Amino acid sequence: MTGEKKRRFWRYLSIALALMMVLAACSGKSGDGGGSGTSGQETGSGTGNNGNGGGEGTGSELEPITITAFIGAPQQTPTPDNRIYKKIRDELGVTLEMEFLVGDLQQKLGVMIAGGEYPDLITADTKLVAAKAVIPLEDLIEEHAPNLRKHFAKAWNRMKDSSDGHIYWLPNYGIIHGEFKPTWYSGPAFWIQKKVLKEFGYPKPKTLDEFMQLVRDYVAKHPTTEDGQPTIGYTALASDWRTFPLLNPPEHLIGHPNDGGVVVRDGVAEVFAVKDYAKRYYQELNNLYNEGLFDKEAFVQNYDQYLAKLSSGRVVAMFDQHWNFQPAEDNLIAEGRILDTYVGFPLVYDTSIRDWYLDRPVPNLNNGFGISKDAKDPVRIIKFLDALITEEWQKILSWGEEGIDYHVDENGRFYRTPEQRAQQEDPTWKLANRADALFGYIPKIEGTFSDGNATSPGNQPEEYFESLKPEDRELLEAYGYKTWTDFFSPPPENPVYYPAWQIDLIDGSEAAIAGQQMTDTSLKYLPQAIMAKPGQFDAVWDDYVKAFEKINVQAYLDRVNEQLQWRIENWSTE
Repeated sequence: MTGEKKRRFWRYLSIALALMMVLAACSGKSGDGGGSGTSGQETGSGTGNNGNGGGEGTGSELEPITITAFIGAPQQTPTPDNRIYKKIRDELGVTLEMEFLVGDLQQKLGVMIAGGEYPDLITADTKLVAAKAVIPLEDLIEEHAPNLRKHFAKAWNRMKDSSDGHIYWLPNYGIIHGEFKPTWYSGPAFWIQKKVLKEFGYPKPKTLDEFMQLVRDYVAKHPTTEDGQPTIGYTALASDWRTFPLLNPPEHLIGHPNDGGVVVRDGVAEVFAVKDYAKRYYQELNNLYNEGLFDKEAFVQNYDQYLAKLSSGRVVAMFDQHWNFQPAEDNLIAEGRILDTYVGFPLVYDTSIRDWYLDRPVPNLNNGFGISKDAKDPVRIIKFLDALITEEWQKILSWGEEGIDYHVDENGRFYRTPEQRAQQEDPTWKLANRADALFGYIPKIEGTFSDGNATSPGNQPEEYFESLKPEDRELLEAYGYKTWTDFFSPPPENPVYYPAWQIDLIDGSEAAIAGQQMTDTSLKYLPQAIMAKPGQFDAVWDDYVKAFEKINVQAYLDRVNEQLQWRIENWSTE
C-alpha cells in the first residue's frame, strides 16, 4: 500500500480508536464510492461565556463562536442535545458544525479544492497543502497555544513539512505522556474467532501454516453456521483506500513492522509487492480458494459489506488492522456474541523469525486537523484546541464526566460501575453522551495523566480487568495472559525514521504516480492469482511481475529513501 493510502487509513484509525477508548473493555465506515459529503450538525443555542480558550488558568472572556469542521470519515450525527457538546458550548463558547464524509474522500476533497471554499477545520491531506487550502500553524501555536506547544514539544521538528518547514497539521495520536501500557491491541494481525480457539483447546499458532490449518480444521467440522449459512474460512478486503488487508501481510510474515508498501533494512527501503516472500502468502490464499475456504466475494465487497459479513459471525479468519473491523465487533458484543469476536496472532513464516506487529507509538504525522485559509478567526480556533488539550478536557472527552460516566475511589483511581460500562457499549447512548467525532481528530494525551490515571479507561489496569467479559477472562486465563497485547512480542525501539508510510510522496509527482500504479497493478493481478485454477497460479504471478516491471518503481523508491535519510539526519537529534 502506498504512503498516501496509508495516511488515509490513519485518519479512519482516529475514529475507530476514539470509539475503542470509551468501551469498557478498551477504551470510520466506507460509503459506496459515489457522491461527496453531507452535513451533519452538532449545534445548540448555548450562549457560551467565561470560555477558557486561551489555555489553563487564563480566565479570558470570549464571545461565542461557531466553528465549522469537515470530518473525513462517515459517521452518525450526534443528537442535538448531546451532553458533551453542550458542555463545550457552555464552558468554551464554541458551537461545532461538523460535516461527515459520504462517498470517496479524495473525490470530496477534489470538489472542495475546485470550489476554493473550506470549513474552518479540515481533515489532514497533503493535497490541501499543495492547494494552499490550509495555513501554517507554528506561529499561532507559539503565540496563543502554550498547552499545545508543550504537548508537541518532542515531536515539533517531525511535524514540520520537509519541503517548506511549516506545520500544517496537529497530530491526533502518538504523543505519549507519563507511562504507556496498552491492554488493547488495535493494530495489524491475523485474526481468528474465539470459538475456534476454544474448540481446539486454545492453541497458539505461530506460523502461517499452523494458523491456516486451524481454519481448515474448523470449517471441516462446521461447514455451516448455527443459522444454516455457509461458513467462510478466510476473507480479505481491498475496497477504496482500504487495500492494506490484502497488500500488507507479507512484510509482517518476514518479521518487519508496518512500513506500508515497503520493507526497510538498515534505513533503505525495498518494495515487496512482487518479492518471493510475498508470492508465498498469495499462493496460500490460492490454495484456500481452490479448497473452497476463501471468500469468493472478497474482491467485490465494499467496506460496509465486509463489516456486515464479519458481524454475521460467518467469517473464521482474516488479516486486518483491529481498528478497521472494530465496528463489526461492536455489533457482535452488543448482541452478546463474544465467541464470534476475534483474537489477533502475530504470524511469521517460520519460528526462527521474531514477530514485529506491536510497535511503539509514533506521532501520527500528516493527520488530525488543520486550519483552513477561510477560517475567520484562526486565533480563536487555536485557543479552543489549546483548551481541549488540557487534562481537564481530556478527561471529559476520554472518561466522561465524574459522577456520571465514572467515579473516583479513595486512592484517586478512576473506575466505572457495571452500569456505566454497559452504557459505553451502547451506540445510541454514545450519540447523546460522547463527543467521539471531535475527539478522534483533535490532539490528545495518551499514556497517563499527572494524577497517575490512564488517559483512557481501556488502559486503566483495574478498570480493564473488571470490564472483561467472562468469555474473554476464560480465554486469557487459558493462555496465561492478562491483556490482548500479551499475544505479541514486546516491540523494540522504533528506528528514527519509522514509519515509512508517513512519507509524503507529493501529489502528482513521479513517485506518487508510481505508487498509485503499483497499487492498481496489485489490485488487478492479485485477485486473478488468488482465484486462479490449480496449476495456473504461477502463470498469473509471472504476468503480475512483468506488469510491475513496467512501472517506474525507482522513482517511488528514490523519494522514500531520500526521505528516510532526511529523517535520520534531522530527527536523530530530537
